Amino acid sequence: MSFSLREVAAMLGLRPAQIRSYATKGFLSPERGPRGELRFGFHDLVVLRTASELVAADIPQRKVQRTLEKLREQLPEGGSLAGIRIAADGERVVVRDRDAVWNPESGQSLFDFSVDDLTANVVEVPRNQTIDDLDADDWYDAGCHLEHMSMNDARDAYERALQLDPKHTDAHINLGRLLHEMRAPAAAEQHYRAALAIDPHHPIAAFNLGVALEDLGRTREAIDAYEQAIAIDPHNADAHYNLAGLYEKRGDKAEAVRELKEYARLRA
Repeated sequence: MSFSLREVAAMLGLRPAQIRSYATKGFLSPERGPRGELRFGFHDLVVLRTASELVAADIPQRKVQRTLEKLREQLPEGGSLAGIRIAADGERVVVRDRDAVWNPESGQSLFDFSVDDLTANVVEVPRNQTIDDLDADDWYDAGCHLEHMSMNDARDAYERALQLDPKHTDAHINLGRLLHEMRAPAAAEQHYRAALAIDPHHPIAAFNLGVALEDLGRTREAIDAYEQAIAIDPHNADAHYNLAGLYEKRGDKAEAVRELKEYARLRA
């Protein structure tokens, strides 16, 4: 399945000239239609969506192009921009994949270290109390602090929170996300479902469940989860975007285009 230049411009809110520029610079891999026109696949839309988000964050056009160019040099042989997420952190561009976070302009890794036994340093323990006196919320807060330093320690903190309070929704969601990032989507699914059992109207739990199910290859269930996320929060642009990808994989172009247009409308 492929999309015309006009369709892509309308869906993502980019000017055709911008799209042609990215294609000329080699950031995209469009095919040629029967009349020689450019046709873009879904991976191209992922790259263009990234560019659109950076432009929307007021990152200068030259810096957007330089970021994409540098990023292509940093990816392993055969790597694809479609497998990563790019965002603006202030004036800095930050790239995240399943294994690392880095600045593509400098190539410098971010948060690239691990620390053991950090809990006592990030949780404020009142006088005359010990770590054993911490409650579920304290351990949840510790997990939030530890995520940027040690994923394993953060996971342990969230697990301690859930041992103390099995119905701590946010601990289930954060632990599920960490497990997913640690390449355990099936384990993540269980925590997202636990969060939804506690709070059936939690939009993040529903959306994250969709992502986990998608990575597990359970497309029909993933579509249901994304639709649940949208029912809870109709302004969830990312849920519409991910739905478009699933419909594209199923060969349902009309639904894919409809979801992409809704994504573009919400992002405008």
